[in-house]
Amino acid sequence: MILPGLSRPVGTIWCIGRNYAEHAKELGNEAPTVPIVFLKPASALLLDGGVLRLPPDSRRVDHEVELVVAAGLSLMMAVGIDFTARDIQEADKKKGLPWTSAKGRPGFAAVGNFVPLTAPCDLELSVDGAVRQRGNTKDMIFPIEKIIDHLDRTFGLSEGDLIFTGTPAGVAPLAAGARVEALLNGGESRLRLTVAA
Repeated sequence: MILPGLSRPVGTIWCIGRNYAEHAKELGNEAPTVPIVFLKPASALLLDGGVLRLPPDSRRVDHEVELVVAAGLSLMMAVGIDFTARDIQEADKKKGLPWTSAKGRPGFAAVGNFVPLTAPCDLELSVDGAVRQRGNTKDMIFPIEKIIDHLDRTFGLSEGDLIFTGTPAGVAPLAAGARVEALLNGGESRLRLTVAA
């Protein structure tokens, strides 16, 4: 799949967990000393105007607005939402299992249009017109350059890979019928979704 604003198909979808201290704190986690990395499958991608269908085996799906960076010779950025089945994640964490079942469902990697990368960036997410998350990438524990360096040295990045760089505080559950809008720099990149059961 080639996303709006990009010239290459999407490769690996890398995600960084707990990259804002206030978000780590709101979930009762310590701030990490090295990037926490997890993956999402390409089947999790969802574009602007799409419908997020809540999985029937989860009672709580949270929104997490994020800056998404596309790797390549010229870095590009977009607003994104990392959706998380929080109840499934908490149960799997207690068993020492990976986060894939909670993070990789269809539609759980939503992305808006891509534009040339600039930093720092403002992030905002609203549900039914009420702002729930607002943050700035200057507050990331690991800035974009360090994330890219870590991923490239540890795993090897390829052009077309997407990097979800973490979410600021304010994550909250969604209900069927909700309308979600995420903005990067006030609308430079925009993502609008509808939630359905």
